[in-house]
Amino acid sequence: MNIEDLRDYCLARPGVTEGLPFGEDTLVFKVGEKLFLLTSISDPTHFNVKCDPELAMELRERYPEVRPGYHMNKKHWNTVRSDGSLTRKQLCDMIDHSYELVLKSLPKKVQEEIQ
Repeated sequence: MNIEDLRDYCLARPGVTEGLPFGEDTLVFKVGEKLFLLTSISDPTHFNVKCDPELAMELRERYPEVRPGYHMNKKHWNTVRSDGSLTRKQLCDMIDHSYELVLKSLPKKVQEEIQ
């Protein structure tokens, strides 16, 4: 999944915004002003996604492409290598899981406005 595909996939979700709050190289996707994915523009072969802690451990054990989140809370974030080793469906499932986790953490009123 290249950066254009990743960007298009993320922005197709309801309520998603993108920005560069950490500098020119870190592209961030948020839902309801909460981060659910970030990636480097200069090296988009990896991205960070939020993940349920138990699932995060399972994915790390199952796939060498999934590691504890780089510069993130290692319990709740994974860094995923997206250079072709994992299928598009696997990558999209991880992105969707992150989006859903963050969306569900938002106040009900905000969730209703987004959906």
